[in-house]
Amino acid sequence: MKIILLGAPGAGKGTQAQYLKQKFNIPQISTGDMLRTAVGNKTDLGIKAKNFMDNGELVPDQLIINLVKLRISEQDCENGFLLDGFPRTIPQAEAMSSEGININVVIEIKVPDQTIIERLSGRRIHMSSGRIYHITNNPPKNAGIDDETGEQLVIRDDDIKETIMKRLETYHRETEPLVNFYSSWKNKNMSTKPIFISIDGSKKAIDINNMISEKIS
Repeated sequence: MKIILLGAPGAGKGTQAQYLKQKFNIPQISTGDMLRTAVGNKTDLGIKAKNFMDNGELVPDQLIINLVKLRISEQDCENGFLLDGFPRTIPQAEAMSSEGININVVIEIKVPDQTIIERLSGRRIHMSSGRIYHITNNPPKNAGIDDETGEQLVIRDDDIKETIMKRLETYHRETEPLVNFYSSWKNKNMSTKPIFISIDGSKKAIDINNMISEKIS
């Protein structure tokens, strides 16, 4: 089972990725992790990527594609894989297809922007333990205070409303066009076209699990 998860920041992709990994016994492949591993191992691709990163430049799409091809050839991908954070743009998706990286299922987790803003901006973190609270859905006993230590909770930079809005703008501009890109493949006469599934991500995680399973089945 070769899967791509699409969705805005805060849509719940991380939660569903954990579920899909276990259900299909496949690894979750993050381009960020791949880059760090390649750079750390000083592979040929890692050295090339590091040169771009050290100069503050984006790593070219073709180099990322080559990393993906290398990663999915490893033994733990024999049952498939789950791509996390890639492709991000239509040129990347087109490059994947032209390189013969075929996908079985593309899952869009769709959540309104306002719901995402409420989800993320309401999060409060206890930094030393990683405990996560939410001012509405999972509030601490005392506002702004960790239940166990009595220490102050913090708002991560990524959870500041202005930052969330910027991340959503980037998603809508660069990545959301992939929804139409993949959903329109159903009208093409291609033997390798993926199934496209759109899921309401505003529901409970377990309900989303069940909807994904039903649609894939």
